[in-house]
Amino acid sequence: MGNDKADVSRQPAINRRDTLKGAVATLAAAKSLLPCGAFAQNAGPETTKAALGYIALTDSAPLIIAKERGLFAKHGLPDVEVLKQASWGATRDNLVLGGANNGIDGAHILTPMPYLITTGKVTQNNAPTPMYILARLNLDCQGISVANEYKDLKATAKADALKAAFAKKKAEGKEVKVAMTFPGGTHDLWLRYWLAAAGIDPDKDVSTIVVPPPQMVANMKVGNMDAFCVGEPWNEQLVNQGIGYTACATGEIWAKHPEKALGMRADWVDKNPKAAIALTAAVLEAQQWCDKNENKAELAEIVGRRQWFNVPTTDIIGRLKGDINYGNGRVEKGTKQLMKFWRDHASYPFKSHDAWFIVEDMRWGKLDSKTDVKALVDKVNREDLWRTAAKSISVPAKDIPASTSRGKETFFDGKVFDPDQPLAYLKSLAIKRAEV
Repeated sequence: MGNDKADVSRQPAINRRDTLKGAVATLAAAKSLLPCGAFAQNAGPETTKAALGYIALTDSAPLIIAKERGLFAKHGLPDVEVLKQASWGATRDNLVLGGANNGIDGAHILTPMPYLITTGKVTQNNAPTPMYILARLNLDCQGISVANEYKDLKATAKADALKAAFAKKKAEGKEVKVAMTFPGGTHDLWLRYWLAAAGIDPDKDVSTIVVPPPQMVANMKVGNMDAFCVGEPWNEQLVNQGIGYTACATGEIWAKHPEKALGMRADWVDKNPKAAIALTAAVLEAQQWCDKNENKAELAEIVGRRQWFNVPTTDIIGRLKGDINYGNGRVEKGTKQLMKFWRDHASYPFKSHDAWFIVEDMRWGKLDSKTDVKALVDKVNREDLWRTAAKSISVPAKDIPASTSRGKETFFDGKVFDPDQPLAYLKSLAIKRAEV
């Protein structure tokens, strides 16, 4: 019966998609006749408001800056709200509620979450809430940090030294806890990849727990965890408080990896296609601003304010610029591990990247191992709307990828993900839950 329901519900979604694509094409044609900036004033989005959630992580900056610098208003959306969420679980629950029911319409979100919510894998009663990804918000600049208990082991992207230490602690009857922010989310996947590459099974050799990003440092301070993976500024704050050290920035596991996304409820986008494009355009302009080196200090000051993160600028600015004090004697300036908001096509939501996240969630049993990867990506990823929004603000052709795929991706341990052969990658992984 479940399959019958899925089949019945799919057809209206396709019809809506066709209608929306037609509206987008018409909109783009009409807009090309207008002078720059006239779109928001003359054509006008269907609504002036949207409720967007964010977590206190540096990669939420594009939404905050779009609000603070009046970019939503510039694009005809003066009533957009950017609302702090307590956790990724709260973000999910509020997305399921929707803005019309005092929830939210969209969010700064972990890239896999729109897929997990769309499929109903993480929702109450497994009820699907269709979502779209309209843009990527950043590349890189998450971190995996380890408690001072293991400081002498000097773990890096290679966590091999921790395998024996964790096994010894477990043999003594103590629990080894590693924390991430949401099951199946980006931090969960970075942490699991890192552990598995060292022969540590994240489901059998350690206990994987969920902790909201702003609570990571406090929990490690009182000894509640041995390692964690989270976005900035929390790894930098951990080091600044002398509680632990950073084993690696996640860009050391996968260089220029995708991270957060701008996710919206599909029904909101389908109902408000012009507003969705305007919203995306505002976020793209904010990303361009965030990416400029001369704006980094101001960016850190803005997001650090009480109403946003309530975090000292000193906990934000370093890794925002690529200056990393790992906390174990390793200090590097001007690294490639800075947070990227625009450069290297950071904003464009490559379908090939979404495919990797889906395959990794299949790997760990978060998605069914028989999932049709391409069909699911095509359902959720709306890179077509990104392209329309980019053209609406005159993004240069060089900054608009020619393909929806970035091609093969190589990880620090030599593994290669070919988006054209996702199951071959899955079969190559030694530690996994999926049967392929």
